[in-house]
Amino acid sequence: MVTTDAVPPEVLDLVARVTGDEKHDPSAHSTLDVVWVLYDQVLRVSPDDPQHPDRDRFLLSKGHGPASTYAVLAAKGFFPVEWLDDVASWSSRLGHHPDRTLVPGIEIGSGSLGHGLAIGVGLALGLRGRGSPARVVVLVGDAELDEGSNHEAIAVAGRFGLGNLTCVVVDNHSDGHGWPGGISARFAVEGWAAADVAARDHAALREALLRTEPDRPSVVVADTTVTPRFARTTAAEEVAA
Repeated sequence: MVTTDAVPPEVLDLVARVTGDEKHDPSAHSTLDVVWVLYDQVLRVSPDDPQHPDRDRFLLSKGHGPASTYAVLAAKGFFPVEWLDDVASWSSRLGHHPDRTLVPGIEIGSGSLGHGLAIGVGLALGLRGRGSPARVVVLVGDAELDEGSNHEAIAVAGRFGLGNLTCVVVDNHSDGHGWPGGISARFAVEGWAAADVAARDHAALREALLRTEPDRPSVVVADTTVTPRFARTTAAEEVAA
């Protein structure tokens, strides 16, 4: 599948095949642009060797909405696309929350919010300690930042200068309280390099995700607006929307 400046129609069709947890569709679909750009243009990880010790790690902290991640992993060959038609059945490997022991390409079991970034800090420390070139990219939601564990992780990562750690905040404006100066400011005050982009601007998103600094972590705040056009559309309908 070739690199594009938009999510390919065939990937949108794969997302639409994931059914059974429609209440979390907006959460899942809001991550699609970020996850697609990461796997298509940024992450160094291969379905031929998904456990390579120096692979980049993608941690979906926002695990209660895994449909887009499942679709992208299937599109990239980590598992058969037919698995998408049987999510959360008794015999399915794909659950409403992802399981790293069952799904190739999934790095952590997640869904209970507020854990992924702290896990990412520990993972980045370990990789740095053994001299690995691997990056750790953690996707969180804007509302997930209300969980206090994230703020401990933000502070620790900044103090330790984890240049191999990137946090992507998918900002669909669902947080309950907001942050003085915006989400980026919350990270910047702790020493993170911060960037704000529109999730649908794949060129800007790619540039921001590829940019790292050796002695401090990075955050990319990807602004997205959840719209009904992502809910159960076909590829043709998405293109026409």
